[in-house]
Amino acid sequence: MHASPLTISNMSVAYQKKPVLRDVSFEVPEGKLIGIVGPNGAGKSTLIKAALGLIPRLYGEVSIYGKPYAEQRKLVGYVPQRESVDWDFPTNALDVVMMGRYGHLGWIKRPGAAEKRLAMECLAKVGMADFADRQISQLSGGQQQRIFLARALAQDAKLYFMDEPFVGVDAATEKAIITLLNELKTQGKTVLVVHHDLATVKEYFDWVMLLNVQLVDFGPTEQTFTPQKLQETYGGRLTMLDRESKSAMIVNGR
Repeated sequence: MHASPLTISNMSVAYQKKPVLRDVSFEVPEGKLIGIVGPNGAGKSTLIKAALGLIPRLYGEVSIYGKPYAEQRKLVGYVPQRESVDWDFPTNALDVVMMGRYGHLGWIKRPGAAEKRLAMECLAKVGMADFADRQISQLSGGQQQRIFLARALAQDAKLYFMDEPFVGVDAATEKAIITLLNELKTQGKTVLVVHHDLATVKEYFDWVMLLNVQLVDFGPTEQTFTPQKLQETYGGRLTMLDRESKSAMIVNGR
């Protein structure tokens, strides 16, 4: 039987003894765009970081295509939150994208002409080919996000984790990102996206995960993204979901 791109069983994470994720279990279907939504402090970023082994788990198992992450690293691409990156690091856009190839090269071998050509292709895909030599500190927020997407593309992964890729980007970048995500899906890749804009969930994602420390629900967007289940996820903080205009308003949260 074909192993799922990502299976998480009974995962719990705590910061200073406070549970941030409690007993989360799910299995991700292949070739889907999956949105992870929930209020601030729901554990959305924590879920990704714990799955990637970037933060410790209290307990729980994570498997990527049926094996531990350590054995499947090459199959996984990760786009972190933009604010978690040191943008003053003295490097240019092309070098950042080429870092995506290190998993394939190993640390000893230097990237050569083939890697550079691939990195340029990835930059072109996100509309950033003209910025290859630009220092990353000189790029706008939207441009920085595109560079990170290009780096993830260069990894040529099968499973992608993206932590709030749409935050702080302009409309053109948002459109470029979703076009790219759909292209990855067309290639049979699986993409999990931490997302905060409820108004675009139905438009963007095939499946959605509703998370608030515990897993509220996970499944096809049409069945899962309902006013009742959103109320369950956000509690009293969700004050309005207008289905006609697809707009959602959250108070006391983002």
